Amino acid sequence: MKLVLIGFISGVLLAAIMKIVRKATGNKADILLYNMDYIPVLKQWSDKSITGILFHYATCISSAVVLYYILLPLGLESLVWPYMVVFTAGGGVLYFLSALTETPPSKDDAAAWFYWTLGHAIFGFAVGGLIAIFI
Repeated sequence: MKLVLIGFISGVLLAAIMKIVRKATGNKADILLYNMDYIPVLKQWSDKSITGILFHYATCISSAVVLYYILLPLGLESLVWPYMVVFTAGGGVLYFLSALTETPPSKDDAAAWFYWTLGHAIFGFAVGGLIAIFI
């Protein structure tokens, strides 16, 4: 249950950071947190905002839980850096899913990629830090 809560809290932080970035810069990278246009099964519900929000938190929670259990046998589960590395790199690569949708931001928006990747680095720091403290 602690891992689920850590994933949720870190997801709130990620969403808040991306919202702040949008307010401060006007960059729409935050839309990707909730966009399901590129997932065939989920696309049919992508027009409803609640499904995007549920998608975001389900992804945050499941990724935190799964990565913890991947790191457990390696003895790395209580260190912050593996979470930062995986979520930063993963976020940086997953950004390019934006090429599969008409929804902003564009796949070649370097600023959006930077904000998205930085947000995921902070998400990784939060997940790893909270795990190190509470588990």
